[in-house]
Amino acid sequence: MRPSNKSRSRNKNNNRRNNNTSGNVVNRVFDSAGPEGRVRGTPQQIIEKYRGLAHDALMGDDRVAAESFQQHAEHYSRILQVAQRQIADRQAEQQAQQAERQAEQQARQVQQQQQKEQAKVENQKPEAEANFAPETGDQPDVVEHMVETPENKQRSRGPRRKPVEGNSNEGNPVAEDQPQPN
Repeated sequence: MRPSNKSRSRNKNNNRRNNNTSGNVVNRVFDSAGPEGRVRGTPQQIIEKYRGLAHDALMGDDRVAAESFQQHAEHYSRILQVAQRQIADRQAEQQAQQAERQAEQQARQVQQQQQKEQAKVENQKPEAEANFAPETGDQPDVVEHMVETPENKQRSRGPRRKPVEGNSNEGNPVAEDQPQPN
């Protein structure tokens, strides 16, 4: 026979709800079991409700009930103050962390900028040294480092001869470039 899963399914939702109790207390809805019954609402609403009930009790000459309502209102005002202090502390901590991250990011940007400038200076040094010509009159031989291309290559042909008028090679351009025998 299979074991019952009722207890497991009942606790599943309750565990999720109980794990989230450290959330925003300022907006959380509380159930207060006060002297006159149940009061439900956010801490601020409960405080206002109990202060109103205390005022009504004082108007009705019930000092004991008024004191009880005042104590309940004070309890929820303490809860609210603690929650607001925690929120303020968290915000201050987040602002400090954000300021620290911004300072680190600015420091990284400054460092990267310095590295870029240093790289530029280092890249310019070899060019300046290569372009530097000593004053003694010694010039580096630039032709020796150049690659020979067909445009720069000198032709080693002799001077052209004028074609003879009675020659049959006039229509042949290849024969024109070749030297003619006499």
